[in-house]
Amino acid sequence: MIFSAPSGSGKSTLVQYLMQQNPNLAFSVSCTSRAPRGTEKHGVEYYFLTPEEFRKHIAQNDFLEYEEVYPDKFYGTLKSEVERLSEAGKIVLFDVDVKGGINIKKFYGDRALSVFVQPPSVEELSRRLHSRGTDTEEVIQTRLDKAAYELTFASQFDRIVVNDNLDEAKAEVLKLMNDFLSE
Repeated sequence: MIFSAPSGSGKSTLVQYLMQQNPNLAFSVSCTSRAPRGTEKHGVEYYFLTPEEFRKHIAQNDFLEYEEVYPDKFYGTLKSEVERLSEAGKIVLFDVDVKGGINIKKFYGDRALSVFVQPPSVEELSRRLHSRGTDTEEVIQTRLDKAAYELTFASQFDRIVVNDNLDEAKAEVLKLMNDFLSE
């Protein structure tokens, strides 16, 4: 199951909710070359790598997908992480950027469900990013500019969930997951 969204859309909150609902789900921890935010820990939210380490993995073809989202700010999914979870009999849950979600869906085809979590508006997205208190104004503006671009990719996903009411969005993604897993 693949979840993608612009930053601040509530994707991670929905993914965490699904993880609590189904013990067979396993979160695919992505790699990034950005610094940890807040209380993020290596190996939990992300594997934090230097840009040089990330480039080495790219050269070795270690990634299922990766993207240089901002200059020297890479995000990607290691093939070894997905293999480890699959071999343990888990249903892999991806929380990835929009291009990563599209690429993973292309790789897995009908074996994967791709969900785009959409904010109710760019204004609400701005409010959410500001309320986090984790980024500078410049970083927030960069994220908002990127979000406007990412919203244009929503139609390439199997399902779109507009997260304007968290309880309704949770119910919707739970139903999507249960329907997909029962097929």
